[in-house]
Amino acid sequence: MAVAPVVVAVAPCRAGLLPVLNMSDKKDSAGDDNGSGTGLIVEKSKPKLKKPPLYKVMLHNDDYTPMEFVVKLLMQFFQMPRPKAEEIMIHVHTKGIGVCGVFPREIAETKVRLVKDYALENQHPLQCSMDVA
Repeated sequence: MAVAPVVVAVAPCRAGLLPVLNMSDKKDSAGDDNGSGTGLIVEKSKPKLKKPPLYKVMLHNDDYTPMEFVVKLLMQFFQMPRPKAEEIMIHVHTKGIGVCGVFPREIAETKVRLVKDYALENQHPLQCSMDVA
């Protein structure tokens, strides 16, 4: 089997001289890694993936929801240990609003809905919202 001749030329560029490969039109499958017969390896580019935006889930203070209910809610829906849940509950109580966690949009939406539904089931006016982190 005959091997196609390769002609190498030199082209000027800013960095100096670059070799320019000129292949003949003959197909040669020997040493071919991509099936095109050129003997060149073709590497597909990987798309750049962008991380999804994150959203903070926030609790709003009210004068009616018991503090212990808020602590239990934080432990149940945000998997917080009791000391962290108490810290956030106190922050919400004193500052009026507090962040419970930061999540991708779908998870944040689900957590907001779960908290609101749980508060409503237990007849508490506790409000929960989300905003871009």
